[in-house]
Amino acid sequence: MSAVWGVHMPESLGFDAVEQGYVAIGWPELGDLRQIGASREAVKAAVAEAYPDLKEGSIPVTAGVLFRFVHEIEAGDVVIYPSKHDRQVNIGRFTGEIEHVPSDEMPNRRRVEWLGHFPRSDFSQSALYEIGSFLTLFSVRTHAAEFLAKVALASPGQVEAEEVASADDDSVTGTVSRQAVETTQDFVVRKLHKGLSGFEFEHFTAHLLECMGYTARVSEKTGDGGVDVIAHTDELGFEPPIIKVQCKRRTDQIGEPEVSQLLGTLGEGECALFVTLGSYSRAARALERNRPKLRLIDGEQLVRLFMENYAKFSARYRTLIPLRQAYIPDVVAEE
Repeated sequence: MSAVWGVHMPESLGFDAVEQGYVAIGWPELGDLRQIGASREAVKAAVAEAYPDLKEGSIPVTAGVLFRFVHEIEAGDVVIYPSKHDRQVNIGRFTGEIEHVPSDEMPNRRRVEWLGHFPRSDFSQSALYEIGSFLTLFSVRTHAAEFLAKVALASPGQVEAEEVASADDDSVTGTVSRQAVETTQDFVVRKLHKGLSGFEFEHFTAHLLECMGYTARVSEKTGDGGVDVIAHTDELGFEPPIIKVQCKRRTDQIGEPEVSQLLGTLGEGECALFVTLGSYSRAARALERNRPKLRLIDGEQLVRLFMENYAKFSARYRTLIPLRQAYIPDVVAEE
């Protein structure tokens, strides 16, 4: 059976690729990809030279995509192109012709004979998940038969066998939703950890508390026993409770001794809040359960509070951590 490839192209192409019979990739600074040596190392070198600002880890990934586009796709191979502008799944066959259009934003093209165009709802959720790859060019293996059957290139038996092995749509949707949440959490924690110093993280925490309706100030570094921020509900800070906050811009685990140190700073009418990008040990959590004036916020909880109050944050933090609101399915898969 011929190889099955997936291709992503920018929404700005509109109907052009389908109407004119091609798929394309960008990287215009490289010129005609056919003029680059026919080895991955040659393509890597060309990418590094043409795009000196590209991150080192991205070079082999980019080179791999470009190499496959020129040297591994063969005439007769099948291509699946999920077009964003009309939410169609376009299925075609490569003819083998390669073109270079210098004036185009996607200058390197391969000619395609389109065989069919189908709404996304015609396919299982797990199949759509597979063609949602973040790569520009990728192999489609797990659900190849499902796509091929739409253009009569696979037998019904192949599809039936595949469907038995595939997870149901709700299970896949639930998995994708969880991944979206986890990916966002990872993104926010990484940005806070790498983009802020320890002192700046204290200011971030104080600003979060202000967005939540508290008055907060970063404390002076005067042997305060780990108190980084003072927060309270009244503007002047005279009315209890007074909240003493310790901030740790760490992604590892916080133990009970550090939490106990913060508790040791409390006076009458005062509460303790510990904030970290990481997590807490079992002993620290046990201490929290037994001390009503102690609250521990870990990285996951901090991200949730940040997202709930995102619109109130200053432009500085919204620039550091750019987010946009989106809805994802809230599916509970049956056990």
